[in-house]
Amino acid sequence: MVQLDPDSVSAITNRLKRAQGQLAGVVRMLEEGRDCEEVVTQLAAVSRALDRAGFAVVADGLKQCLTEGGADSLDTKKMERLFLSLA
Repeated sequence: MVQLDPDSVSAITNRLKRAQGQLAGVVRMLEEGRDCEEVVTQLAAVSRALDRAGFAVVADGLKQCLTEGGADSLDTKKMERLFLSLA
């Protein structure tokens, strides 16, 4: 099992909190009847923020696998599935 670096966890948590705020803004926009184009633009921004957080988790895990366990301990199929789950 790979434990994420505490500094990475902090940065990823901050990204997710920002995305959470953005998502709350999208909900408000919908409730206020805002223009569809504005809503979709903000929703796309939330999606990108979540993707970036996910990629950061996978990248940090990959880095830890390579530095702590060496390439021999890396489960490439598992890492591939993780990356693809974010695609």
